[in-house]
Amino acid sequence: MQVPGGWLADKFGSRKVIVVAIVFWSVFTVFTGMAWSLMSMIIIRFMFGLGEGGYPAASSKAIADVFPKEERPSAQTTMMSSNSLGGVIAPLIATPLLVWIGWQNLFMVIGILGVFVAALLWHYLKPENMQVDSSEGESTEKSSIKDLMKVPIVWQLAIMWFGMSTLIWGLISWMPPYLVGERGLDLLSMGMLTSIPALTGAIGTIVGGKLIQSYLDGKEKYFAIVSALFAILFLYLIFNAPSVTLVITFQSLCTIFHGFVFATVFSLPHKVFSKKVIGSAIGIVNLGGMIGAFLAPMVMGYLIETFNGSYTSAFVYLIVCSVLTIIAAVTLNLKKSLSVENAKVVNS
Repeated sequence: MQVPGGWLADKFGSRKVIVVAIVFWSVFTVFTGMAWSLMSMIIIRFMFGLGEGGYPAASSKAIADVFPKEERPSAQTTMMSSNSLGGVIAPLIATPLLVWIGWQNLFMVIGILGVFVAALLWHYLKPENMQVDSSEGESTEKSSIKDLMKVPIVWQLAIMWFGMSTLIWGLISWMPPYLVGERGLDLLSMGMLTSIPALTGAIGTIVGGKLIQSYLDGKEKYFAIVSALFAILFLYLIFNAPSVTLVITFQSLCTIFHGFVFATVFSLPHKVFSKKVIGSAIGIVNLGGMIGAFLAPMVMGYLIETFNGSYTSAFVYLIVCSVLTIIAAVTLNLKKSLSVENAKVVNS
């Protein structure tokens, strides 16, 4: 739903897509608590993803609608830090509730809260309640998804995000069983400790956006390369750490540098593309990330099972995919991305 969600936001406006997406995924979050079999769970979670997938590009479109172009990178990364902040809040709230009311009721409570949030956003995202930016010149030219797909930077950013999304979703999926099974933590302790790297990831995303907007204009490529290298370094150290304290410390440092790359990937489209096509552009970029997120848990699970419970090969997979981020970043050419050949799709 990444690309369709972005296209729908560009065509019908961000507010409608945001609210429909949240209501859709909230309803299927409630249904998750009602699942009666493995197959029903798979179908319900698939439907949940259809709703959730429309949100990222639509929210990016809303940022472009409201903020002047020079302020969008910082606004985008501040908003996107909620991905990690959710990871901070979720273990602190969900883990005790899981023990108290059970997983079925937990999903129902979260889904009901989501519908309430959607109602609030429907009100607060009304045009009369927002200061819509009108400084960007309007164009009568139209650009299609096909036009966007011809612009190299879209695919370079998609590959960069594939690598970093593989890293972070691999950690999200397999660090809890790793900490419980390999490091001997109980469920409650694991839930509390995993909120720390999520917090540092949010900080990294916000700080990265500020740095890109204020100090690193034109140097985003090098910022991403260096940050990805450090993320890979700390990923390697996580699974060679002699203690749980060092595991969490290295994971926290890894998510900070992941946050820097995250900020770069989602800031650059706002610098290159106009708000007329930003939803579609972000949708294509995030498609790369969602492919990584889709593959990481399954591939890691397969490797762990194949190698008799050893996590080594699984984390080699994360490292290899993360290297793709560096390779794609090396090929970035922002001057060419803003050249005359791309002017139609970039500025329309």
